[in-house]
Amino acid sequence: MQKPKEEKDIETSIYKDLSNLTRDKDSWKTHIPYVASQLSNPSEHIRAKTLWLLGEMGLLYPLIVQDHVAKIASFLDSETPLLRQRALNGLGRIGRGDFRVIEEYWEDLFRFAKDEDAGVRLNFIWASENIATNTPDIYKYHMDVFAGLLSDTDEKVRMEAPETSASSENEDRNSSVPI
Repeated sequence: MQKPKEEKDIETSIYKDLSNLTRDKDSWKTHIPYVASQLSNPSEHIRAKTLWLLGEMGLLYPLIVQDHVAKIASFLDSETPLLRQRALNGLGRIGRGDFRVIEEYWEDLFRFAKDEDAGVRLNFIWASENIATNTPDIYKYHMDVFAGLLSDTDEKVRMEAPETSASSENEDRNSSVPI
């Protein structure tokens, strides 16, 4: 069933606003509440863009985005793989900005290493790489998860898994087990 023209026009307009904001980083700080309000938009397309953009904004302004982290994390339980992917990506970017902001959700992220969707598993790896950029030591006892991804059924997942090992080893090469 197609959406009515008016609904499509509104969705297109909001998506265009979000795309313009993506490029206008100078205005991010003041537009975080508007962007976060789109997490409740009925359009899956808009919610996916919003999750991604909040992640990017959270990399620069993690303490401002922190009020929206619980809502972002709620998309981890979405039936839609794209929304799970974007939620993982967003939490990873925010966690790179300030791990403390997403810390309560960090352990839960590991379940996505076994998600049925390869794109979700890939976004789990990327989120982990982002988080490990500034807090590599938290991964030292989880390298077996990434070792398991080296034999994933998806080629992209297999290719990206070793990079997480390298990211987590940057700070202290003796504290993690190389894959």
